[in-house]
Amino acid sequence: MKRIILAASVSMLAFGANAEVTEEMLANDAESVGDVLTNGMGRHLQRYSPLETLNKENVANLVPAWAFSLGGEKQRGQETQPLVHDGIVYITGSYSRLYAIDAKTGEEIWQYDARLPEGILPCCDVVNRGAALYGDKIYFGTLDARIVALDAKTGDVVWRDKIADYKAGYSYTAAPMIVNGLVITGNSGGEFGIVGEVQARDAETGDLVWTRPVIEGHMGTLNGEESTMTGELNASWPGDMWKTGGGATWLGGSYDADTDTIVFGTGNPAPWNSWLRGGGTESDDLMGDALYASSRIGLDPATGEIKWHYQTTPREGWDYDGVNEVVAFTDSEGNQKFATADRNGFFYVLNREDGAFVDAWPFVKDITWAEGIDDNGRPIFIEENRPGDPSASADGQKGETVFSAPGFLGGKNWMPMAYSQRTGLFYVPSNEWGMDIWNEPITYKQGAAYLGSGFTIKPMYEDHIGSLKAVDPMTGEWVWEVKNDAPLWGGVMTTAGGLVFTGTPEGKFVAYDDETGEELWSFQTGSGIVGQPITWEQDGEQYVSVISGWGGAVPLWGGEVASKVNYLNQGGMLWTFRLPRQLADVDGNGERIIKTSN
Repeated sequence: MKRIILAASVSMLAFGANAEVTEEMLANDAESVGDVLTNGMGRHLQRYSPLETLNKENVANLVPAWAFSLGGEKQRGQETQPLVHDGIVYITGSYSRLYAIDAKTGEEIWQYDARLPEGILPCCDVVNRGAALYGDKIYFGTLDARIVALDAKTGDVVWRDKIADYKAGYSYTAAPMIVNGLVITGNSGGEFGIVGEVQARDAETGDLVWTRPVIEGHMGTLNGEESTMTGELNASWPGDMWKTGGGATWLGGSYDADTDTIVFGTGNPAPWNSWLRGGGTESDDLMGDALYASSRIGLDPATGEIKWHYQTTPREGWDYDGVNEVVAFTDSEGNQKFATADRNGFFYVLNREDGAFVDAWPFVKDITWAEGIDDNGRPIFIEENRPGDPSASADGQKGETVFSAPGFLGGKNWMPMAYSQRTGLFYVPSNEWGMDIWNEPITYKQGAAYLGSGFTIKPMYEDHIGSLKAVDPMTGEWVWEVKNDAPLWGGVMTTAGGLVFTGTPEGKFVAYDDETGEELWSFQTGSGIVGQPITWEQDGEQYVSVISGWGGAVPLWGGEVASKVNYLNQGGMLWTFRLPRQLADVDGNGERIIKTSN
């Protein structure tokens, strides 16, 4: 602790007293350029920066400023997005660690390591995807399903609280979200028969304000009292299956200030074997749809009441979680909409007022489970490509195996896409893969895997698995595509300078032309990039930062794909780059850039 206090004192001498983060600052994060206060670079999750000092002409001059090692032997998948405030960069690390780093020098100010108990049950690596800033505190979640509030200057614990019981399979990996003084969290653990839930706590005290389970039949709470039931009991779940229904809210949410709505995605129903839930193909027959799993849900931030829902994959049986981020944007005709690229392979556009379906298009090349999406927003199922019913098999132990695409890791998994206000396009990190999948009998046991399925994921093309696509949300057109040999598993960022930044498992941090997809700059970081890039302005110069460290679900669950990338090295390094002031007006060839007015 003495080392931490001394380091923090040096930082305060360098940067002055810490300015507290306010609700107004969070609301304006997307427009401010001197800091990054929210996961998503704005609570609408567009991941777009208005900075244009760094642009297509001079990005070749981007150079390393400093690098910070997470150190130790705990270098697993690093999926965090840095936050920047008052001269300090904050990152989370694998195994529930949090670091404060001097933004000028890259020197550590303090480090917090959660004391994780034995027996935690993380599904898909020991990752953490980021933190949240508010007031004089920083908040993050831990793998034993807790939320921790730390003093942002010293790293001292202010309060901590239990989200759920880790022994029952719960965990937490997402970045929390702050809305009107409340810390909003989801939960992880959908493969263990948990129940997905969104919770809100007072950011100052940690007191629980409301809870909202996302599986029908469960009761929400408000100020310590029962509030309302989620959905209608047994409307879409038979018997008692809703009690262990899954639907983990494991990626975190977004906030749409225009409609005052929190939007969360929900994961797969448990178990994966959809035959256990019954259900037919008619759109008016809800039984077997398993509400509100594999859905997007709009919530009142003050009470947690459900305003609306849209289910992307009813009767889900392929692990097509619906947790993918929901991005608020205004289209080229001035209409306010949401966009989300689902694990099931379809890119959806929804109405921002009520979450109603507007349109959907494939964003991967092969989809075998559905022919498309009908006018009501419901999938047109291909029945023969539903994994078979084990009870109908000769031995009752294994249903018919089918080949399904996308594979269960999704056309797009957790890795966030970005929207450019400059081009009006979404930049979607996608993967082209499929799987053999079959169903098996299963019974629930607390703390044990609750799948009822087996699978083997497979690559579909010799020349690529990963595919970064520029998607037009008005038409679904792919404006351009950049293929990558290994699966893409990291986030994307766009800028007003016409750049698209992302990283690859092969370790390349890349800047593309936002209109053509041409590679304009790259840097080899030494380990696979599965993190989320950011940019900000500091001392009159533009900085870009991304964490490098291979891991996540692919090497753990990837089957034939995992063996294809088993040569990749783990790591744990935050790389930070800057455009030197003297090179801002010079192109990559050393020629003066001639600026012209539009």
